[in-house]
Amino acid sequence: MARFRVLVTESIHPVGIERLAREADVIYLADRPGETVDQHLPEADGVVVRTARLDDARLSRAGRLRVIGKHGVGVDNVDLAAARARGISVVFTPGVNSQAVAEHALTLMLMLARRIPTASRLLREGQFDEARRTIVALDLQGKTLGLVGLGQVGRRLALICRQGLGMRVLAFDPYVTSAQAAELGVELVPELPPLLRLADVVSVHAPLTPETRGIIGRAALAELKPTAYVVNCARGGLVDEDALLDALRSGRLAGAGLDVFVEEPTPASHPLLGLENVVVTPHVAGSSQEALRLMAENVAEDVLRVLRGEQPAHPFR
Repeated sequence: MARFRVLVTESIHPVGIERLAREADVIYLADRPGETVDQHLPEADGVVVRTARLDDARLSRAGRLRVIGKHGVGVDNVDLAAARARGISVVFTPGVNSQAVAEHALTLMLMLARRIPTASRLLREGQFDEARRTIVALDLQGKTLGLVGLGQVGRRLALICRQGLGMRVLAFDPYVTSAQAAELGVELVPELPPLLRLADVVSVHAPLTPETRGIIGRAALAELKPTAYVVNCARGGLVDEDALLDALRSGRLAGAGLDVFVEEPTPASHPLLGLENVVVTPHVAGSSQEALRLMAENVAEDVLRVLRGEQPAHPFR
């Protein structure tokens, strides 16, 4: 009996490769320097992607493809309409990295509030006394966290900040009811501007869709206090980077913590990377040891389920 062929476009935890290899011939590009997605996609029955783009042009050349497995939650790198038109199933791994992303968002919040990058730089430069004199941190206890999106990551961050730090938590999410928010001790606001005006920290946890693209733009940033921070561990396109840069340079915003950017890989010349009141990481919020293992296991299992003709556990609807 012929085995399935599964293309894995980027590095994933070995447990996922091992699981796929029990039932499929795996084309693992992380172990094949110089080989490309376009080279192998036409021969694949299934494909596992992290950030690689599968647009209509690519899918038009994937005549055997039956399933796309997204190693993660956001599927904005997959042309869903094109996949649907070709009868290609799309599966993903919801929830498994929620704790990791929530902890990363909290880390960025704390680094900004405690002014860790500046304190670390001054100490490394031998300016111990200067650091002690000028570094004055902000306690998050009693401050207001504004969540843009109250999905699984937003809910976990809300619980951590409310129960662990004693923060007031507001949320804007048109798909969540007040009753659901109240169960978490979160105050749901019907519109975004009131949340922005009240928040000391705004953390973005929404999917990137035509409705949410640029949701934190010039108008939104103008509503924020000059002492506020913006944190984004979701998708780069949710924040207008030019508007954010202007707000940070002009002092209309205290700082930002960014794990995601519009352009990834993000060039070293990106102007936001040169600001000391910006803490940056390279799209690694969900990359904890635990989350990477679970994502690899789950996506491998669901890809194989589809190829066997079974119902996947996590189809993207």
